[in-house]
Amino acid sequence: MRTLTIALAKGRTAKQVMKMFEKIGITCEEMNDPDTRKLIFENRELGLRFFLAKATDVPTYVEHGAADLGVAGKDILMEEGRVLYEVLDLETAKCRMCVCGPAEAAEKLKHGEQITVATKFPNITKEYFLNKKYQTVEIIHLNGSIELAPIVGLSDVIVDIVETGSTLRENGLQILEEICPLSARVVVNQVSMKMEYERIMELVRGLRKVVKGE
Repeated sequence: MRTLTIALAKGRTAKQVMKMFEKIGITCEEMNDPDTRKLIFENRELGLRFFLAKATDVPTYVEHGAADLGVAGKDILMEEGRVLYEVLDLETAKCRMCVCGPAEAAEKLKHGEQITVATKFPNITKEYFLNKKYQTVEIIHLNGSIELAPIVGLSDVIVDIVETGSTLRENGLQILEEICPLSARVVVNQVSMKMEYERIMELVRGLRKVVKGE
C-alpha cells in the first residue's frame, strides 16, 4: 500500500486537525510528544505520513505533490491561487478577511475615492477593490503589524484577518467592510486525487461526518 502524505500547518491547526482524525480512528502517537522536534510522523499500519510545515507553505507542498493532501487556511488559498482541489471546509480556525481602519475612512470607501491600502494579502485586496468594488487603490504590501499603517499615515485602511477584533479596538481601528469568512480547508493534489481517489475520499467523508457532528 502506497503511503499517503498529509501536510499540516504547525501549531494550533495541526492539533485541531489531529483531534478530528482521532475521531475517525486515525492516530499518530509520535505527534503527541510535547517535546518532539520532529517534522515528519508516520503511522505505518494505516499507510499514512504527516508532516508539519509553515501554514503559508502547505498549499505549495500539496500543489507540487510533496504531499497528497493538506489543510490550509482559505486566506492562503485565495491569496496564492494554487492549482489543487479544495474538497472540504473543516469549519475550524474561523475568522474573517476585512477592510479595517479609523471610523473616518468609512466615507472614502462609500464614495469610491482613490485610497491607499496596506495589507499582507495584495492579491485578495486587488480582487476585492478592483473587481468587486471597482474602486482604484494603491496597495502597499507589508509583512508585520498591519494595524500600524493607518495610525502612522502610511495608508487610509488595511485589509487583514480579524478574529476577535480586540487588536483593532486597542489601536483605535474598526471593521469597515467584510470581504469574506475564512476557515481551514482540506486540499488535495490533482494527480493524487486520480491515483488514490477512494482512499482520499474515505478520509474526506470521515472528516465531513466529524464536522457535521455525526
